[in-house]
Amino acid sequence: MNRCEVCGNEYKEIFEVKFPKDGISHWFDSFECATYKLAPRCGQCGVRILGHGLQAGDQFFCGAHCARLKGVDTLVDHAPAKLVTA
Repeated sequence: MNRCEVCGNEYKEIFEVKFPKDGISHWFDSFECATYKLAPRCGQCGVRILGHGLQAGDQFFCGAHCARLKGVDTLVDHAPAKLVTA
């Protein structure tokens, strides 16, 4: 029986997350533990990014506001709406 690498719980239904690029495996008993260990953190506020987030170079941000606070002014949370005419 494997053990969750975050909480240490031994559980028969533990799951593996394996990264093909480097072959490293991680074992977890819940998605909560997996996101705690693997989700990137915002480079400004530190919140875990569970959605797409934003990236500038090798920095990740939860949104454009945090990116601007770090001096990255090219990222936007959403594009301006384009009017569609019939």
